[in-house]
Amino acid sequence: MANIKYTVPGMSDADSERVIALLQDRLHAANDLHLTLKHVHWNVVGPHFIAVHEMIDPQVEAVRGFADEIAERIATMGGSPKGTPGSIVENRTWEEYSLGRGTTQEHLGALDLVYQGVISSYRDGIKELGELDPITEDMFIGQTDKLELFHWFIRAHLEDKGGNLSTEGATSEKDAAQSAG
Repeated sequence: MANIKYTVPGMSDADSERVIALLQDRLHAANDLHLTLKHVHWNVVGPHFIAVHEMIDPQVEAVRGFADEIAERIATMGGSPKGTPGSIVENRTWEEYSLGRGTTQEHLGALDLVYQGVISSYRDGIKELGELDPITEDMFIGQTDKLELFHWFIRAHLEDKGGNLSTEGATSEKDAAQSAG
């Protein structure tokens, strides 16, 4: 629980605590995602190295910005954002990114699944926030818009001219990496 002492005007403590919980989950996801993207940036190799290397950095910066925006919303609502590495690891519901040094296609395949998970979680939050807090819902919508754009950038490298994704049916990052590679 957030254990708040105050919240924004017009919102009950109970609703605020639920919104803070949703925000905290996204804060963990945003912090994990920007670190994962930077990891990919450092570990990608192959013929399309520079294109992917340079494509990833603006995504890192944008997602870092999302984390800051989320943390500030938590504080605005009377909560205390948790952004430590231990907090991320302790509270995440997803697996650690599993690829080290790999080809551009392998990393992009794995990132396809990462983005699917992050975007799905944002969309679940949006559904719940509609009645709880339209301000936070709007923030989630804006961030989801950018995440879906970044996901499209990733998927553009994974699809053939017929629109078929090389990662179709993959259920793990390693499966997706192998399918894409």
